[in-house]
Amino acid sequence: MREPALLLISLLSLGSVTGQVSYTIPEEMTKGSVVGNIAHDLGLQTKRLVSGKGRIYSRGSDEYVELNRERGVLLVKERIDREALCRQTTPCALHFQIILENPMEFYTVTIQITDINDNAPTFEEGKIEFRISESAITGAKFVLERAVDLDVGTNDLKNYDLKPTDNFALKVHSNADGNKNVEMVLQKPLDREKQEQISLVLTAVDGGEPQMSGTMMILITVLDINDNAPVFTQSTYKATVTENSPKGTVVATVTASDADQGSNGKIAYSITNTLDDVRRVFKINKETGEVTLIGNIDFEESRNFQINLRASDEGGLTDSCKLIIDVQDVNDNNPEINIMSKSTVISEDAKLNTVVTMINIEDKDSGENGKVQCFINENMPFTLKSSTNDFYSLVTDSELDRERASEYNITVTCSDEGVPSLSSSVTLTLQISDVNDNAPVFESSSYEAYIVENNTPGLSIFTVKAKDADWNQNARVSYILEDSSVNGVPVSSYVSVSADSGVIHAVRSFDYEQIKDFQFRVKAQDGGSPPLSSNVTVKVLIQDQNDNPPQVLYPVQTGGSLVAEMVPRSADVGYLVTKVVAVDVDSGQNAWLSYKLQRATDRALFEVGSQNGEIRTIRQVTDKDAVKQRLTVIVEDNGQPSRSATVVVNVAVADSFPEVLSEFTDFTHDKEYNDNLTFYLVLALAVVSFLFITCLVVIISVKIYRWRQSRVLYHSNLPVIPYYPPRYSDTLGTGTLQHVYNYEVCRTTDSRKSDCKFGRAGSQNVLIMEPSSTGTMQRMQSEKSILDEPDSPLEVRLMTHSVTQHPL
Repeated sequence: MREPALLLISLLSLGSVTGQVSYTIPEEMTKGSVVGNIAHDLGLQTKRLVSGKGRIYSRGSDEYVELNRERGVLLVKERIDREALCRQTTPCALHFQIILENPMEFYTVTIQITDINDNAPTFEEGKIEFRISESAITGAKFVLERAVDLDVGTNDLKNYDLKPTDNFALKVHSNADGNKNVEMVLQKPLDREKQEQISLVLTAVDGGEPQMSGTMMILITVLDINDNAPVFTQSTYKATVTENSPKGTVVATVTASDADQGSNGKIAYSITNTLDDVRRVFKINKETGEVTLIGNIDFEESRNFQINLRASDEGGLTDSCKLIIDVQDVNDNNPEINIMSKSTVISEDAKLNTVVTMINIEDKDSGENGKVQCFINENMPFTLKSSTNDFYSLVTDSELDRERASEYNITVTCSDEGVPSLSSSVTLTLQISDVNDNAPVFESSSYEAYIVENNTPGLSIFTVKAKDADWNQNARVSYILEDSSVNGVPVSSYVSVSADSGVIHAVRSFDYEQIKDFQFRVKAQDGGSPPLSSNVTVKVLIQDQNDNPPQVLYPVQTGGSLVAEMVPRSADVGYLVTKVVAVDVDSGQNAWLSYKLQRATDRALFEVGSQNGEIRTIRQVTDKDAVKQRLTVIVEDNGQPSRSATVVVNVAVADSFPEVLSEFTDFTHDKEYNDNLTFYLVLALAVVSFLFITCLVVIISVKIYRWRQSRVLYHSNLPVIPYYPPRYSDTLGTGTLQHVYNYEVCRTTDSRKSDCKFGRAGSQNVLIMEPSSTGTMQRMQSEKSILDEPDSPLEVRLMTHSVTQHPL
C-alpha cells in the first residue's frame, strides 16, 4: 500500500535560504518513484536547476533520494526501510538541502517517511519454560517475555492472547513509556499428580492492515511446594552513567529477597530484554545483582536504557523490576564543518553581501556541549552570517581590491561551549579576479628630455614608463602620442612614441638656432574594457652644438670697396685703431668669442684684445713704420671643436691722405683684379660663345665712345683720398660710429699733377675707396659749361661717403 505524498511549502527570507518544502511518502516505495515536483513546488524553472547545477546536499540522505534536473523532480534512489532508518523514532524524516549556484541559493527539503505494516510482532525466543510448584497459590504471577514489533503507530503491537486458559490467565500492564508488561496469572491451583506438564501458546497481534502476529510456546513443569516468591526492593531502579565509561564499570545493583529457605530461597538475577542492544552493553551478576558495563556507551546513539530484570528462585517463583539508566553527555565530539557550496574565484567588484561559501555545522553533543559558535580570522573583508540553525553563509562585508590582495586564505573556526571546548577549522582559498579599475600611472608627473642638435632622425630621445596595478590584459599599457602642434606644425613630425615600450624617437634633425625646446603629451592606455588612460607632459630641450662659425660684422669684407683704418704717426701706446665686431649664433660657451692676431705686417706695432676685439697700438708709431699695414685677425668660439673666422684689417699709418695715396691705389687694383678673376674667366667664355654679337656690340660701342670722347675731358685714374684729421680721437671708444665727410677736389684740364684742395673734413678715420678712382667722383660743371669753355678749370666735388657701425 502506498500513501499519496503530501506537500508543505513555507517561504523564508533569511540569508541565502529562499524556501522550504516538505513531502510525506510511505516507506518501501519502489526505486524511481516520484517523490514530488521540486521545481514547481519551489517556484523554479527546470532550466534554473540545470544552469545552477542543482544538487542534493545531505549528511546521509542522498543515498535514498536523487534530483532529476531535467524534469525538476525528486526520485526514490534506493528502497527506504523506515525501521532501519529511524527504528522506533517518530516521526521519521529525511532532511537535506537543494544547492544552486550562480547565484548561490539553497532550499531545505524534508521528506517524512510513514510506516506501513511490514513487520510482524516477534518474540526473541520461540519457547520459554517455567518450573511452578503445585503449591503455588491462586493469583501468583509469572512474567512473560514481551513481543517486539518494529512498526510504529497503529501498526505497532496491539494486544496478547494466551491459550488455553484452563489454569492461567493473561494480564497486561501498560507502562508510562508506552510499553506493556505481560504477566501470566495462576487462576486455578495446579496438581502435579494430574498434569505434570502444561503447554500454552502466547500470541502477540499488531493493529495493522492486514493484521500480523507472532507466537511463543510456554512450557510449564509442575513442581512440589515453593510457596514464597522473590521480591525486589524497588519496582523501578534509576542510575546514571557517563558516556565513554570504561568496560567493567558498575552501573547499579538490584536486590531481591525470598522468604523461603534452602534452595527455594536462592535467587538468580537475569536480564529479560529482547531485540535491543541492552544485552550487548550491560550484564548482571546472577548472584549479586550488580549491573556492569560490557560495551561502549555513546550518548549520541542512545541517551537512556531501560533494563528489564527478573529475580527467580529455584522453585520457579519470580519477580520483576526495571532499571532505567540515563547516559550523561560529555564533550567528546568536535563540531563538524561541512562545505555545502563554495566559490573559488570572486570578482573584485562583487557587491556587498555576495555569498561566497555556504557551510553546515553539526555537533553531535547536546546542551552546552552542542552549542557552536563560528568565526573567521580577523582583518578579512568577509563575515559569517547565520542563516538558519547550524547553517552559515560566508559573505563579503567590504569592498575587495585585487591590487591590495589577490588571494585570501579564510580560516573558518567553529567551537562548542563545552568544558573543555572543542573546535574544528577549515581553510578556504579564494582568488580575487581582476577588474579594470586602475588607470596607468606614470613614474613622474612630467618629464624633461635632452637631445643634441643635428641629431640623426630616428634617434631615441627618452623613455616614458607607466605602470598599471591591474593584472594581465588590464595591465597591458600602450603609449600614444596625443595630437598637438609645435609652431603650427604637428608634433608627430617632430617625435614618435613606441606603443609598446614608450620609447620616444626623433623624427627629424633638430636645429637649436631654430627651436630651443618644445613639449607634448603622451597618453598611457591599458588594455581593459573599457580602457583607462592617463597622460603626462614631456618637454624636450634641444642642446646646442658648435655648428656655426663666428660671423664678422665689422669691418665689412666686400669685394666692391676697401676699408682702411688711419693711424696718425703721433699715436701713443694703446691708441685704439678699430674694433673687430663678431657674433656667433650658437649659445653658451659655443658663443664665447676670443680674438687673436694671426698675421700682421708688423707684429710689434699692434695687438688685439682677446675678449673685446679692440685693435690697439702697443708701442709708439715712428717714421720708420710702413704706411700700409695689413692685419689678419682670427675670431674663435669656445666650442668643442672650436670654429673660427678671419678678417683682414687694413691700416694706414700716416698723418695725411697724400702719403698713402699711391700705396693704396696699387693695393686697390690688385685686390680688384684678384676678386674679379673668376668673373672675367666666365665672361671670356661667354664672349667666345657669342662672338659675333659681341663684336658687333663692341664696334658700335667704340664708335659711340670715340664720339663721346671728343666731348669730355681727359680721363684721370687718380684716386681720391679723404682727409684724416691729425688730432682724431674716438669719442665713444669704438672707432666705428657713423661719420660724414665732404671732399672738394680741383684740378686743371692740362695737367695730371693737380693739387688737391680739401674743403671740409669730418672726424672720421676711415678710408673708403671704390675699385677705380673714376667710380668715386662725379664730375659737375661749376660755373660754365665745359663745352663752352674747354680751357677752364674743372671743379669736381666728391660726394658724401658714409660708414655706419651698428651696435650689437
